[in-house]
Amino acid sequence: MKNIQLIAVLYMVLSMVSYQISASFAKQLIATLDPLTVTILRLCFATILVAIMFRSWTILSKLKSLKWRDLLLYSASLGCMNILFYTSLGKLPQGIAVGLEFIGPLGLALLSIKQRSDYIWVVFAILGIALMVPWHDANSENFSYFGAACALSAGLFWALYIYFGHRVVQQNIGMHALTIAIGLSALTLLPFGLWNNTPALLDTQYWGKALVIAVLATAIPYALDLMALKRLSKLSYGTLTSLAPALAALAGLLILHEQISMIQWFALFCIMIASIGVTLRGEKTQTP
Repeated sequence: MKNIQLIAVLYMVLSMVSYQISASFAKQLIATLDPLTVTILRLCFATILVAIMFRSWTILSKLKSLKWRDLLLYSASLGCMNILFYTSLGKLPQGIAVGLEFIGPLGLALLSIKQRSDYIWVVFAILGIALMVPWHDANSENFSYFGAACALSAGLFWALYIYFGHRVVQQNIGMHALTIAIGLSALTLLPFGLWNNTPALLDTQYWGKALVIAVLATAIPYALDLMALKRLSKLSYGTLTSLAPALAALAGLLILHEQISMIQWFALFCIMIASIGVTLRGEKTQTP
C-alpha cells in the first residue's frame, strides 16, 4: 500500500515538473515570438493531443444537448488564463509568475473559510504577495508591475476555470469537456493571432517547439494526474499541488538561470504554507 502511495506521489511530482519545464521552454520561445502566438500554437497542438488521448470524437453526437453557456465560459477562462500567464512569463521570473498566478485558486479556497482561526492562511497569502514585490526597487530586473498584474489576472481566470469546471463536470461528459474548452480557445484566438503575426503562426520551424511544449504542458501532466488521482486522496493531491511555485522557481533557476531574492523565496514559501493550510482545513471540514 505504501509503495502504491509513493508511486502516486511520484506521478504528481513528475506531472508538475513536466508542466514547469514546459513553461520554461515557452518562455524561451516567447523571447523570439510574442505571447499570443506561443499561446495559440500550444493550444492548437494541445487540442489535437487531448482529442486523441480521450478519443473525443465519440462525443460528437452529444454536442447538441450540452449546456453551452457553461462550456463557453469554461473555455474563455482557460484561454484568458493561458495568454495572461504567458504574457507574465515574458516579464517576470518563472517562479514569481507562477507564485502570483497561484493566488487565484488559493483565493477561491480562502473564500470558503468560516472560522476565525483560519484567517491565518489569509495573512500568509497576503504576506506572500507583499514580499514578492521589490518595493525598494521599482525598476528591478527581477520584477515588472505589468507582468505581476498579468500573473494575478491569470490567477483570477484560473479560479474562474475551476469554478466553471465544477459546473461543466455536472454534464457528465468527462475529459471531453477539456478537449472542447481547449479547442474553442484555440479557434477563438486564432483570428487574432493571424492578424497579429501570420508569418510566425505558419512558420513550421516553430511547430516542433510548440508541440514539445504542448506535450509537456498537456499530454504528460494530464496522463500522470489521472493515474495519481486513482491512488491519492484529495488532501494529498491538494497538498502536493502547493509545491508548484517552488518547482517553478527551481525550473527557472536550472533551465533559464533566473535568480530571485531570498525575500521572494520566502514569499513563495508563505503562499505554499497558505495553500497547504487551506487544503488541510478543507479536508477537516468535509470529514465530519
